Amino acid sequence: MSDNDKVTHFGYQQVPWQEKQQKVAGVFRSVAGKYDVMNDLISMGSHRILKRMTIELAGIRPGQKVLDLAGGTGDLAIKFSRLVGETGQVVLADINDAMLEVGRDRLIDAGCSHNTQVSQVNGECLPFEDNTFHCITIAFGLRNITDKDAALRSMLRVLKPGGRLLVLEFSTPTNKALAKAYDAYSFAVWPRLGKLIVNDAESYQYLAESIRMHPDQDTLQGMMNDAGFARTEYFNMLGGIVALHRGFKF
Repeated sequence: MSDNDKVTHFGYQQVPWQEKQQKVAGVFRSVAGKYDVMNDLISMGSHRILKRMTIELAGIRPGQKVLDLAGGTGDLAIKFSRLVGETGQVVLADINDAMLEVGRDRLIDAGCSHNTQVSQVNGECLPFEDNTFHCITIAFGLRNITDKDAALRSMLRVLKPGGRLLVLEFSTPTNKALAKAYDAYSFAVWPRLGKLIVNDAESYQYLAESIRMHPDQDTLQGMMNDAGFARTEYFNMLGGIVALHRGFKF
């Protein structure tokens, strides 16, 4: 079957394989200007703690090279810039130009432009040489990629031997009562906040739906194994609402 005949999901909708990328791009162009504000509101600030834990598990040292994929507005990249120091480098990469514009400005304002680079890339076919990065992070971005298997293989290719990938992503709650409450909150509250703050309820309806279509913890770990990652593991956060997956290249 050619890509022209394949379908995939955009939230709960079935769409042609080739159209998802543009639909996702439209979502993030719509919300880019208020993306960080909305993250604080819908997560009640917890996304900052989750990202801090990701940074700690990344184990970044001075002089290393880090790729923050789907890095959007640059909150991880700013912190990595300070960790790698003058001899290291951080690449803030995203497929969406509007998000990258916000991220570039934030890097400049934070005084991080000296050791950072901003690149518009497609995660399914990264335009970097083999064995380039010590670490790759992708926070709340993998579920928006159409071909996740191709993206994982591409990430493995550009990692150095011994390098690690960290995937921070919404996942599947481990408790049924929590899952029910989370469903009620995300489907009822997120679109209303989206309408109020960015005049866009549909993008946050998509967010809630896309989470439910994303692979659960064990499935994603299996996908990382199939892509060639070793010593894969995951850490449930917020009762499994979010999971942090880690794998290494050997």
